Amino acid sequence: MRSLKHILLICVAAAAVLTIGCTTSKQSTANRAAFNRPLATPQTTGNKPKVICFGDSLTAGFGLSEKESYPYLLQQKLIADGYDYEVVNAGASGDTSTGGLERADWVLGQDNAKIVIIELGANDMLRGLSPAKMKQNIDKIITKSQAKGFKVLLCGMLAPPTMGAQYQRDFSEAFPDLANEHKVAYLPFLLDNIALNKDLNQADGIHPNAAGEKIMTDNVYKALKPLL
Repeated sequence: MRSLKHILLICVAAAAVLTIGCTTSKQSTANRAAFNRPLATPQTTGNKPKVICFGDSLTAGFGLSEKESYPYLLQQKLIADGYDYEVVNAGASGDTSTGGLERADWVLGQDNAKIVIIELGANDMLRGLSPAKMKQNIDKIITKSQAKGFKVLLCGMLAPPTMGAQYQRDFSEAFPDLANEHKVAYLPFLLDNIALNKDLNQADGIHPNAAGEKIMTDNVYKALKPLL
């Protein structure tokens, strides 16, 4: 079992991740205006079953080349292990859960999509938005996904103690609650083994660098593999 100190450090790191939206608000506006240009969308064929990576800049691959982002690396892992899936990068930097819900129908409308990986909520915390509203938004995205017959992997995020005990509890518990309610696959913390390690993050101390992105991809892949 991890020590309390280690857990608190992860929580603080989660808070740092929340500055994603603040540093990329202009990019967020551009992404919403032209969402057909995410950072690392592999060429689509329309024939292969698809895995949709739906999230904010952690999914989009902020600050990285397109071949360093986790959706691209996930595609390579799938190919190497003989899985005939096509990965779609549906990350938009700065997105809140509300922004994700607003574009959910478009994102989930990909031809022959089978699995969706949902990574949203960090920017809600950055802005001090209601955990209840965030939970409601993600609940709707999961419901829309399941209505289409998709398998769902939900990526959780942690709130730091500085947000206050009640906020921290409500926010952090929203993700496992949703996973249990909808009976979907769950990854408790996307940045596990990355957060607070300067060797695995970019100069801003927030976004994973190329090495950190590989670990993040491993985290996702372990949770995704049972769904393939």
